[in-house]
Amino acid sequence: MTKTTALIFGHNKYAYEIIKNVKDKYNSIKVYSLDDNDKKEGLYDVELFDLSDEWEDIENNVDIENSIAFCALEDPSENIFLTISLRSSFKNLTIITIASNKENSDKLKMAGATKVIPIVETTSDIIANVLEKPVSNKVLHSILYEESDLKIAQIKIDDTSHFKDEKLKSIDWTRYNGILVLSVMHEDMQSEFIYSNKAKEHVIKSGDILVIVGYEKDIQEFENLIGSKRYVNWSHWSR
Repeated sequence: MTKTTALIFGHNKYAYEIIKNVKDKYNSIKVYSLDDNDKKEGLYDVELFDLSDEWEDIENNVDIENSIAFCALEDPSENIFLTISLRSSFKNLTIITIASNKENSDKLKMAGATKVIPIVETTSDIIANVLEKPVSNKVLHSILYEESDLKIAQIKIDDTSHFKDEKLKSIDWTRYNGILVLSVMHEDMQSEFIYSNKAKEHVIKSGDILVIVGYEKDIQEFENLIGSKRYVNWSHWSR
C-alpha cells in the first residue's frame, strides 16, 4: 500500500535533501526535531520530539500504518536509539535511516531499520542532477526509499578496467543488458549526467566512478565484463 505521510526526524541538510526528493510522493510531510530552536526556522512546521519512547502525540496525530519514517539525525548514536525506539513501538512501520559508514549501517539494521542509505555528499547532488524527468524521480524514489530489488551502485574504474581511456560516447552500452548508467563522477567528485553532451565527450580515467542501476546479477555481470568493482551500493550498502 502506498504510504501517505512522511515522518522526517531531523532538521539538517540531510533531512531537507530527503524532503526535497520525497515531498511530491506523499500527501503530508511532518518534520520533527530535538531542538526547540528549529521551530523558528525552515520551510516546514517543525514539531519537537525526544528520545524517551513517548510517541503518544505522534500516534494521536498521524496514521502510523500509512506512514514512512526517515531518521536523519546527525548524531549516529541518537539515530540508532531513535530507530530502536520507533521499531519497538511500531512493528510494521517502514523506517529509512541514514548512516555515515558501514559500521553504523550494520547497527541500524540490527536496530530495526527497514533500509539504510549512506551519507555520501555526492549522492544528493547526483540525484538532483539526474532527476530531470518525473518518471526518473519516481523510479529512483522507489529504489532508494521503498522496497525494490533494483540497486544503485557505484563502479570505480581502475587501471585494469576495459573502460579506461575510452570516451563515453564510443562505448557500446547495448552490450550490457540490464544495466542503466546514470552518471559519471570524476576524481574531483564532480558528477555529470551521462546523456549530457559534455559527459559524452568525457574520456574515462582511473578513479572515475560510474553510477548505475540494475538487479544484483546484472551488476555482478557488469563488474566482470568491464573489470572493475563496486565502490558502494546506495540501496543495500553490502560493500
